[in-house]
Amino acid sequence: MKALVYLGPQKKEWTDKEKPKIEKATDAIVKITKTTICGTDLHILSGDVPAVTAGRILGHEGVGIVEEVGSAVNRFKPGDNVLLSCVTACGRCDYCKKQMYAHCEDGGWILGHLIDGTQAEYVRIPYADTSMYHIPDGSDEEALVMLSDILPTAFEIGVINGKVEPGNVVAIVGAGPVGMSSLLTAQLYSPAEIIMIDLDEHRLELAKKFGASKTVNSSKGNVIENVLALTNGKGVDVAIEAVGYPVTFDICQRILKPGGRLANVGVHGKPVELHLEDLWIRNVTITTGLVSTSTTPMLLKTVQSDKIKPAELITHRFPLQDIIKAYEVFGNAAKEKALKVILYNE
Repeated sequence: MKALVYLGPQKKEWTDKEKPKIEKATDAIVKITKTTICGTDLHILSGDVPAVTAGRILGHEGVGIVEEVGSAVNRFKPGDNVLLSCVTACGRCDYCKKQMYAHCEDGGWILGHLIDGTQAEYVRIPYADTSMYHIPDGSDEEALVMLSDILPTAFEIGVINGKVEPGNVVAIVGAGPVGMSSLLTAQLYSPAEIIMIDLDEHRLELAKKFGASKTVNSSKGNVIENVLALTNGKGVDVAIEAVGYPVTFDICQRILKPGGRLANVGVHGKPVELHLEDLWIRNVTITTGLVSTSTTPMLLKTVQSDKIKPAELITHRFPLQDIIKAYEVFGNAAKEKALKVILYNE
């Protein structure tokens, strides 16, 4: 089969790899029909995730058709259309029993990280019964690809960790796919205002279309002063960091009002400076996290009912064999006006 293989920092190749086989009775082999590229994949290629070693197939999102299942798989059979979770859950360990699937003792985020991932024609899914979801008839599969990772990530690590409530003023720093997903899911809690902050004017205009009440271009003037001016000098109740850079984290910690919550979603490859000398007296809360996908069943129903429309985040489509070109587009998002790309396996 063909797959996108990581060869070390800044190196990747679309090449031949051995088709995966059932290794444990709980495995399933899935033919990928649609997948995508994540910002985390770019972090891996930048060398920010050293656990990913040369030879690894990248990717942790997608939908597909079950081709083969192990003898212990009960919920799925060959021919089933399935949504793949970015997080593998054994369903039995102490963490899984707490719905902290991200920390599963024999799983967590392993696809495209510690084992071969989904940017390939076929993928092996461990613990298939608890790591895949049936796709309802008539579903928009492209929209459901967004449920593999970015929608539950934004919802769980941004919106829920940030404890967004009705009447809150929420700022989202970063109008990329995860930031936009935070914008979509935050509206489930009826905040009074959502302020989107980004360098890219095109993305800020899209954010208004998706529900942002105000926008701030961080390349124009002092971004912190501009946000404070929009909040009558008070600051925001919730700041969601959706980029993963020291400068974006710094913006978040400086725009919080007393009692505010900073929910860090971005993947950080470098240390940040924590201004505890300013924060300790203001009763702020800072949260971090890796998605557990415990909310995926609820989000699946929400997408099915058109309460959230993640397909709006898709800007480009490519055949799977054009994945190198897709990476170029996704990696130059501002120039290409790209959010999420869909790769389809013909």
